[in-house]
Amino acid sequence: MSNDEFRAALSRLAAGVVLVTAEEPPLDEDGRGEDVGMTATAFVSVSLDPPLVMVSLRNDSRMDDLLSEQPLWAVSVLAESQRHIAGRFAMKGRISDRLLFQDLPLIRGGITGAPLMDGALATLECRTEQRVLAGDHTLVIGRVLTASLPSADGEPLTYFKGRYRHLG
Repeated sequence: MSNDEFRAALSRLAAGVVLVTAEEPPLDEDGRGEDVGMTATAFVSVSLDPPLVMVSLRNDSRMDDLLSEQPLWAVSVLAESQRHIAGRFAMKGRISDRLLFQDLPLIRGGITGAPLMDGALATLECRTEQRVLAGDHTLVIGRVLTASLPSADGEPLTYFKGRYRHLG
């Protein structure tokens, strides 16, 4: 089986789209660290008791490097109207994270300090419980510390056959 065959087969699995965010620790005690974000479709609920979720991160990506040191992170479940946010944080060879967050309506997680997208269908703040190396990715399992529904209305952003899609 080739990589293309594998990718084509799994592109037939519809997935929800989330934005995973974390704050880099500040360089000194007076400043804020830089915000880091990435779009993910490999995100799932793992357990209700305790509340656990999992995200798959490409090895040696900026988010993988950060979450290997920073245990606190957050997830915004994106609404269909937030397609532009997903696209912005999924770009290859993208600009700095500081510019990616510029002009986006967000709030700070009370526990993690990570940015959460205003208007997301749901937001979660998490603390890493376990990291599992799996091929060219790392599975990060996080305990959910807070969960909220900032915008319970709207349709979810989904990804199917290599494109963002309308559900329905």
